[in-house]
Formats: sequence, structure tokens, C-alpha cells
Amino acid sequence: MTVDLTSAADFMATHARVLDRLRFDALLGSGDHAGLLPAVNAYRNPDGGYGWGLEPDLRSPESQPGAALHAFEVFAELAPAVAVQAEQLCDWLETVTLPDGGLPFSLPLTVRAGTAPWWGGGDATTSSLQITAVSAAAALRVPSVAGHPWLARAIRYCLDAVRALDTRPHAYVLSFAIHFLDAVHHREPEAAALLDGLAKLIPDSGEIPVEGGTADEKLTPLDLAPHPDRPARALFTPAQIEADLDRLAAAQKADGGWTVEYAKISPAGALEWRGVATFNAVDVLRRNGRL
Repeated sequence: MTVDLTSAADFMATHARVLDRLRFDALLGSGDHAGLLPAVNAYRNPDGGYGWGLEPDLRSPESQPGAALHAFEVFAELAPAVAVQAEQLCDWLETVTLPDGGLPFSLPLTVRAGTAPWWGGGDATTSSLQITAVSAAAALRVPSVAGHPWLARAIRYCLDAVRALDTRPHAYVLSFAIHFLDAVHHREPEAAALLDGLAKLIPDSGEIPVEGGTADEKLTPLDLAPHPDRPARALFTPAQIEADLDRLAAAQKADGGWTVEYAKISPAGALEWRGVATFNAVDVLRRNGRL
């Protein structure tokens, strides 16, 4: 399958938010990373956390654990440049971390309009492996926060929580646990065995239906292991990866962008997710030698 990068760039210029346009241009080498920090900091709060719809389906302005992932992704793209905001985000996350070292799925919302119901129903008193794992996985790719005490606590919580899994959890919990173990593999000796254990929870097809999601929503091998030459890639056969790369390339729409199968919560959020999905698709295809 051939990807039309010109059409993808046109889609981003027409529809994507400024942050994702800048990320896309830097990815393709037509721009630099200079604008990324001001763009992500448009979503930053004085407490050092991020909100304001940085997570497109969580449009409430207050800082939320669910937005930390997206900020850490940008900080990783800025590396090796050091953004002090990455450390300050860890400082904020430490203030909302629960006694067991985990993060709550979400904090109380100040604005519910345009926000997905699952974000509004989170229990702020219970740790979430889903949110803690995906946030820690992203933070582990930001070298400047490698020694932060919040990250050390989050790593220990996630390792303990993954070790306690004895049945297949929700698809996103499984996916983010795999992301976490892949990211922490180099510094935690037990990560390899835990990753092998999670491999047994993946169906032979390599695809995981999303319980409670839309009719077509599922996670594929590239959702769980997008990067070549990483430990998580060993969970899938080369044939499964090649087939999924074919699927991803063929998923480009006539307008040049990619879409997602998530439930559509708000018009703005749905369009913003398409910008994120288009950036991610091109990034994954490039990393895997398809572009």
C-alpha cells in the first residue's frame, strides 16, 4: 500500500490542532521542534499539570492524570533538549498519587461539557493501572525525569499491579501494561518475565476486542508494539506485524487523514483525535520502514 504524504500534510493543515501540526512537520523534517514546547504549554496549568483538552475527550480545564501521557509524548520528542516542565509535571503527579503509588483514573471535573462519560466517572480514591502504566511508559522515554521520585513510585506500583493480574484485563489496561513493561525493560529485571506472562493473554489473532467500545473497536499488534527492535515486538509474529502495517497504510482516508474507532464524544474531540491518529500512523509507518 502507498501512503500519500502530501494528502496527509494537507489534512493536518486543514483539520489538526496546532500542536499536532507542529509534531507532524517536525516528524517529516519540514519543521523543527522549537514550537512544540509553547504549543503543549497552552494546555498547562499553574500547578504544573495539563488539562484543557490536551486529552481530546477530556475537555475540562483542570490538570488531570489522563493528560500527562500526551505532555510526556511531546517532551520525549524534544529530547535530548531538557524541558523543565517535564520535571514539574512529575512534581504535580506526585501530589495526586495515592498511597500505593498509583494514579487515580481521573480527578473531579470542573466542566463536563464535551467530555467522555468515563472520565467523569473515575474514582479519585482508587489507583488505576491503566492511567499509571501509560503515564509511566511515556515518562520513561523522557531522559530528564528518569530519576524523579514520582516515576520510581509509579514503576513499583505498576510492576506490583501487573504481577497480580491473573485474567485478561480490559483491552486498554492490557495494552498500556505492555507499553509500560516495554519502556521499563532496560531498568527492571522482572519486566521481561512479566511481559512474557502478558503474552499469554493476547488472542492468537494478535487482536484484542475493546469491551464496551464501538462495534469495530479493537487493538491490533501495532497498538501494542508499534516500534521495531523493542521487547514488546516479540509478542507478535513477523507476519502479524506485516499484515497490520498493510492495514494501517490502507486505512488512510480520501481526505488524507486517518481516523479512530473510539466513540465520538464531541465534534472538536473527534476531529482532534484524527489529527493525533494521522500523526501516529505516519510515525509508526516511518519507524517500520514503510515510508
